[in-house]
Amino acid sequence: MNAAVPSDIVQSTTDRLKITEIFLSLQGEAASVGWPTVFVRLTGCPLRCQYCDTAYAFHGGDWWDIADIVAEVAKHGVRHVCVTGGEPLSQKRCLILLRALCDAGYDVSLETSGAIDIADVDPRVSRVLDIKTPASAEVARNRWENLPLLTARDQVKFVLCGRDDYEWARDIVSTHKLSERCDVLFSPSKSELSPRDLADWIVADRLPVRFQMQLHKLLWNDEPGR
Repeated sequence: MNAAVPSDIVQSTTDRLKITEIFLSLQGEAASVGWPTVFVRLTGCPLRCQYCDTAYAFHGGDWWDIADIVAEVAKHGVRHVCVTGGEPLSQKRCLILLRALCDAGYDVSLETSGAIDIADVDPRVSRVLDIKTPASAEVARNRWENLPLLTARDQVKFVLCGRDDYEWARDIVSTHKLSERCDVLFSPSKSELSPRDLADWIVADRLPVRFQMQLHKLLWNDEPGR
């Protein structure tokens, strides 16, 4: 693994990103769940989902040169890197960071709200794209044009707050044939939907989706930096 920033983008690394935190933990969800992972949490998000657990990333943060971000990731000595937020794509230079991390040899994932165009994300990145349900309070922000761009490297995630959300998400999966494009993940919103109820619904309907709970919340609750 080469942590150096490739020479062909050195000029771009004079650009900076506003970062809330960079930390090592276990990936708590999606395809790389359980792997030791460096999380690069960018500051800022245009959405205000009612169940958001990272509102502390909406504001503040510090400016980092992209080369310094890559160097900080290298210090942790693991292969997996997750770029998250907030909404990381709300900072356009996030695309430069994603490319730099891929060129440095990392297994890179991006957690995105699905409200911003993903077309220019490096194809080596695994995109974990949220689809916002009616109970999220941000359903109108879904960018449906993103769905045809998804590939087998990507995942779609629904955070569900109740039975109405479940039925809505079930219809979206069917209408857009999402399970034929990539893995589809259903998660219960903490304190709003019983994990057992969601599991029972998925089994009863034989849905082609993966039930998941957020491992990091089971281990560390909502503690920042974990």
